Amino acid sequence: MDITSPYSYKNFIIGTIISTAAGLYLIVTSLIIGRTNFFLLLNTDLGIPSDYFFHFWTNIGDGIILVPVAILFLKYQKNKLPLLFSAILFSTLITQLVKIFVFPEMLRPTAVITDGRLIHTVRGVELLSAYSFPSGHTTTAFCVFLLACLFIKNTWVIPIGFLFALLVGYSRIYLAQHFPLDVGAGMITAVISILLSLLVQKKWENRGRKY
Repeated sequence: MDITSPYSYKNFIIGTIISTAAGLYLIVTSLIIGRTNFFLLLNTDLGIPSDYFFHFWTNIGDGIILVPVAILFLKYQKNKLPLLFSAILFSTLITQLVKIFVFPEMLRPTAVITDGRLIHTVRGVELLSAYSFPSGHTTTAFCVFLLACLFIKNTWVIPIGFLFALLVGYSRIYLAQHFPLDVGAGMITAVISILLSLLVQKKWENRGRKY
């Protein structure tokens, strides 16, 4: 892994395209067949091993993954810290502003679907009821994926990183915390956040220059 290399725009463009495509697919499909129907289609009991796995894996999108990411930036890409901090700021602001002010009444699956027998839940997971749209965990995971695409030249980062982020997104559905619609919106939020952060980084690098 050559993490000290300059931006890998090819990987980033591919990562951005597939993240956007996946997000739009989840959003459009939710609108076509209904967010509840799409949720019930994906919220399937895959067995106890899957319950344990997704219960653990979902925590990666809880922000804890940003700690090792920040350490790597401090060690190898200190001059790109404005990019990282901007990504955290934009993704948090967009997610929370949409949750609280734009769609404040968007309920989560267990609050919408009254027949609990239709929903697969995992023991030990605290089920939330409100502020469903978009999925913050998914946003964080895809921000990390896109940042990895920016700095890692090896092409393996695309399938491995996308799978890493996608499993976080799916975990939110599997654990009955979000609709696929919310997960798709989280992917789009991540793309927007990283693109805005790249603009901030460029402004930072060009500060003080005379033209």
